[in-house]
Amino acid sequence: MIWFWGATSYHLFKRDKGENDWRILQPSEQPFVTIMIPAHNEEVMLESTITYLFEELNYTNFEVLVLNDGSTDRTKAIILELEKRYPRLRMLEVVANKGKAHAFNIGTFFAKGDYLLSNDADTVPEPDALMKYMNYFIHDADLNTAAVTANMDVANRTTLLGKSQTVEFSSIVGVIKRSQTAINDSMYAYSGANTLYRKSLLMAAGGFRQDRATEDISIAWDHQMLGAVPRFAPNVIFHMNVPETVKDLFHQRQRWAQGGTEVWLANFGGFVRHPFKHRYQFSMFIDTTLSVIWAFFFMISTAIYLLTIGVLAVNQQWSTIGNMFQYSLGRL
Repeated sequence: MIWFWGATSYHLFKRDKGENDWRILQPSEQPFVTIMIPAHNEEVMLESTITYLFEELNYTNFEVLVLNDGSTDRTKAIILELEKRYPRLRMLEVVANKGKAHAFNIGTFFAKGDYLLSNDADTVPEPDALMKYMNYFIHDADLNTAAVTANMDVANRTTLLGKSQTVEFSSIVGVIKRSQTAINDSMYAYSGANTLYRKSLLMAAGGFRQDRATEDISIAWDHQMLGAVPRFAPNVIFHMNVPETVKDLFHQRQRWAQGGTEVWLANFGGFVRHPFKHRYQFSMFIDTTLSVIWAFFFMISTAIYLLTIGVLAVNQQWSTIGNMFQYSLGRL
């Protein structure tokens, strides 16, 4: 209900110039953007992604910087070949693979742009993405905007898991982000697959945390603790691949849960000691706290439920078990 009313508030009060009346920027007024692609063994998708960025984006003033993060496949060879075709393509070799945050932090110092688009190797933004993104940064009221994250769309929909995540990202995640943005301009997490950062505020936050499971969650919290503003751009769409096996999905969600718990623990003391100072982030902290409590409650209640069924089965109380299933399905 909190998310529902938050999304309603967003629709009524927060839909602003960036979303509704974005304009096409002429090449002479386009801020320079560095599209950064962390790539560790990405030979399957990398060439098509880079080709798409140069051939399809409706934006002129950008470069692509691929962070070859200790790849052992044909990633490097593919980039070298593409550099002959695209002069604005560069490669930075990171010898030791230490994760996306490490590669991105190194790349920040080599990026020519004042704005950095984090773009995964298997992710493609819509053709107007950069143009729409920049409309969230160019107004006088946007000087404190730290980053803008876009709306996710699932590209691989061939499996049941892929289709179910399509519904999740297009509806539930969008509602949550709208709700968080509507309340004190807070946001639990950026999208690691596609987010445009203001480089100066990224560096002011100390870059991405390399000791966290999820760099996109950590930097969103770090920005807000600085007093910078995260933005959600529902009118910017990017297409990404999602896990297609239960094992991969479990590992992804486990990593998200770990990252969320890490930032909660890291910032708990700050909220308790200085609640007034961080009053604009307090709603996000409460949201996260309730989510963590709900997760543990769901786990414990499920365990109790299964244990109860087991005890009833041992005692052959089948009618009671049937009633429990009916109650669970909401039929009584």
